[in-house]
Amino acid sequence: MHNKDLGQQGEQMIECYLSEKGYEILERNYQKRTGEIDLIAMSPKKDEIVFIEVKTRKTETYGRPEEAVDQRKLKKIEKTALLWLNENRKTDVLWRIDVLALELKSETKITHLKNVTL
Repeated sequence: MHNKDLGQQGEQMIECYLSEKGYEILERNYQKRTGEIDLIAMSPKKDEIVFIEVKTRKTETYGRPEEAVDQRKLKKIEKTALLWLNENRKTDVLWRIDVLALELKSETKITHLKNVTL
């Protein structure tokens, strides 16, 4: 399985996971010159927009999936999130960045890191 296929599979699994938790998916794979956001969702309480970075791994050869989200990546997500908020006229809402790490080994493990900051 290629990385892109693995990433898409991971995003679909995370989308199901989030829907079960009460999140409403607003947009998928939002792309701008500043970067890409995998998923944009409304929180279960409908009080916060959540910009979600999904990282999927089958092995720990390159470390755990969440370790792939560094300061540079977070800065790109933040810039792209601000563009989305402006485009959608949602500049006065609460928002956060979450990282969802998916490990596809003998058993599937999801780690949900909420409100990841720089």
